[in-house]
Amino acid sequence: METMPSSIYIGLPKAHSTKSKGNKCVPPPNDFLIGTWHVTHSSLPLWKNKRNVNITYELLPANSSGVNKIDDLVKYQAIGSEKVQSVHGVDTPTHGTPGAWDWRGKGLLKIASSHWECLGFGHVDDDNKWMVTYFAKTLFTPAGIDIYSGNKEGLPQSSVNEILNALKAHGVTEITQLAENVFQILQN
Repeated sequence: METMPSSIYIGLPKAHSTKSKGNKCVPPPNDFLIGTWHVTHSSLPLWKNKRNVNITYELLPANSSGVNKIDDLVKYQAIGSEKVQSVHGVDTPTHGTPGAWDWRGKGLLKIASSHWECLGFGHVDDDNKWMVTYFAKTLFTPAGIDIYSGNKEGLPQSSVNEILNALKAHGVTEITQLAENVFQILQN
């Protein structure tokens, strides 16, 4: 059976950008990024026992240098619990790397930070957009990949498969391993 060529393009994180040709992801415009995203698939172990993971991005007013930071609010529930927990931070665009941000926690989490990059984005249809993000390793978490959907129901499995295959197609060991370890996050 012949497979159709994928219309989904996924780039590589900057740390791996010299390992593949044509690997740059055009960053999403702010109006695409802003809003609530449902994290439906991930390779990050911290989401294994969580459900209803979502992230809301809100554009903050430009600072005196003209830089727009993004308010970043993650909400989730532990499996078996009705309590909604949250992690709040601010994303600052990474200088010299379009489509990348440096996250810093708010409040008690002000000491926590991470780096994330958009590797690809698009629309499945008019009602469902998607985005793939890469999170660099931190003191507390390994590197990981998340697949976001604009709909709580997520993406069609065929789209998820295309995203994972596009990640593996780069032939970069770390990215292939992350793609192979992606699991579905319960959304209910």
